[in-house]
Amino acid sequence: MDWYVKVLKHYADFSGRARRKEYWYFILINFLINMGIAFASGLIGGVSQDPSMASGMIILPLLYNLAVFIPSMAVGVRRLHDTNRSGWWLLISMIPLVGAIVLIIFFVEDSQPGSNEYGPNPKGIESAVEV
Repeated sequence: MDWYVKVLKHYADFSGRARRKEYWYFILINFLINMGIAFASGLIGGVSQDPSMASGMIILPLLYNLAVFIPSMAVGVRRLHDTNRSGWWLLISMIPLVGAIVLIIFFVEDSQPGSNEYGPNPKGIESAVEV
């Protein structure tokens, strides 16, 4: 949960680097929260006989996803920076299927050892051998 809060504290910080752990824990917690909100919305909307109440339950997941949209992009950009790639690589996600696969490969790569143009290694480990 600390990693999730850390990302939210760096709400719109697109500079620097983010470790794999920071990125993937944020994604996991975000997914679980989304599932909880969707379940609660479906439960409340399904119990209600009022059609306006049921359609109003769509707003809860929408508001949550709107609230975490910028932090999600920011942590994605910082994660790409950690692999020594520009944040503009996020735009590849607009290519169906292929873009998502490429980004997943980038996001699971280990940090670039040592410092790069985006800052020092967030792991705090400097590589003894620079390539």
